[in-house]
Amino acid sequence: MTPGQETVRGMAQLEGYLMWSAEIEEADRRAGRFADQLPWLTGAQRADVERLYSAEHLVAARGTLTRIADRTQGLRVEYAERYRELRARCVAVTVAGVTAAAAICLVLTDLYR
Repeated sequence: MTPGQETVRGMAQLEGYLMWSAEIEEADRRAGRFADQLPWLTGAQRADVERLYSAEHLVAARGTLTRIADRTQGLRVEYAERYRELRARCVAVTVAGVTAAAAICLVLTDLYR
């Protein structure tokens, strides 16, 4: 792996880490807001509710992110295949066009001799 590729990979990992940290903070905020709606909870009960709520939120978020990553990989493969087909078509059309132009030039050259 080249240094440039390592840098890109490291930046992607850092971005992922920061995004997941933000997701954890959001889960904790939501858990706190949810627990605020249950004023009868004791301190320990509130902590348990917040912990469980955050954990469930993070499980759901991880599932969503996994599905998105899988779909992204599938789209990458699909688009690469379509691009390859399109490139092959463009090459074929270009070759056919150049061949036709060369044939026309050859015919016109023979006609004017």
